[in-house]
Amino acid sequence: MNATIIFVLLMLLMLTGMPISISLGLTVLTFLFTMTQVPIESVALKLFTGIEKFEIMAIPFFILAGNFLTHGGVARRMINFAAAMVGHWHGGLALAGVLACALFAAVSGSSPATVVAIGSIILPAMVKQGYPKGFGAGVITTSGALGILIPPSIVMVMYSVSTNTSVGQLFMAGVIPGLMLAFFLGLTTWFLARKHNYPRMPKASWGERFTAFRKSAWGLLLIVIVMGGIYSGMFTPTEAAAVAAVYAFVIAVFVYKDMTLKKVPKVLLDSASMSAMLLYIITNAVLFSFLMTSENIPQAMASWIMDKGFGMISFLLVVNILLLLAGNVMEPSSIVLIMAPILFPVAMKLGIDPVHFGIIMVVNMEVGMCHPPVGLNLYVASGITKMGITELTVAVLPWLMTMIAFLLLITYIPEISTWLPNLIYK
Repeated sequence: MNATIIFVLLMLLMLTGMPISISLGLTVLTFLFTMTQVPIESVALKLFTGIEKFEIMAIPFFILAGNFLTHGGVARRMINFAAAMVGHWHGGLALAGVLACALFAAVSGSSPATVVAIGSIILPAMVKQGYPKGFGAGVITTSGALGILIPPSIVMVMYSVSTNTSVGQLFMAGVIPGLMLAFFLGLTTWFLARKHNYPRMPKASWGERFTAFRKSAWGLLLIVIVMGGIYSGMFTPTEAAAVAAVYAFVIAVFVYKDMTLKKVPKVLLDSASMSAMLLYIITNAVLFSFLMTSENIPQAMASWIMDKGFGMISFLLVVNILLLLAGNVMEPSSIVLIMAPILFPVAMKLGIDPVHFGIIMVVNMEVGMCHPPVGLNLYVASGITKMGITELTVAVLPWLMTMIAFLLLITYIPEISTWLPNLIYK
């Protein structure tokens, strides 16, 4: 009964158009003060202890690093390198977009940042070359979603905070699925480009490829520093985020010199406001999770599922449907912070690997970012292309279908996610 009241109240507040973070906070406070005897001190204490986690510090640093890279010319050099490598194939510039998104995802940790950085440069170039605008928008909107699957990933940090799963293991687990999804998206792009005979670029010589690589090397080196540092044990994911932010600042301002020192305060302010927004969502989600636990809702849900005889296969199918539906009305951070504490105990009872479950959630978030009505990548791409959301939704369909097929693959073949972390951490 209590669970029904909580969720009805949350949905009603969200339907008023209120931000999700405030809806969460109001739901918790309303329920606690009218239906329970929980002292106000414990609520205040939970607010502080909930975000008093070392891993959460990674979020502002990764956002800051991503903003420096977006404004600092790194994206343009990555596109030039990607175009030199795959531009001569069918749909060359579109394939370069997929590859550039994968590379940029490996340094930024954010999907919208990837769409903005790569899309704002490559989409005008694709239209100029003769590609239909919808095709270019479809490629970048979906490939930009790689930002939260290829590590480092802000959404993985959120999942780690919610479930106490190792961030390092999650980052490792994202490598193979991320590369696989990039390959499948590239394959879809190549197939469509070949079918419609879209333009190809002249084949670059090895000298031109080396020059493009040399120019983008400072940006690509960040992948080696962050991932190499984490997996060699030199620093934790949070320390890696701080290193990434400092390194991104140095290459943007002093190496590539695409950003002047005058622009730095604006980047710092933008990063601070985005970090504050995410941390506010986390704070309220922690309160919501506290309410769920105090009312024994996850445990009751786990017992109900076990009593109904749900196996691992049917449970994971229900989880995917639930997360895809949630993707219709919420953005990824909120979904992970609300759903993970509820679904995680059930997954553990059924013997599902916590790292594998995390990757399933992240891939669901990727799909959610590419379909309406709340698909964040759609809105970002819409801003760049000046296309309507309906038009964009039709444009992304072939790649969206690819992503859903990939989601099923990841869901039912756990080894894709767990093989690399098991190899390194055991």
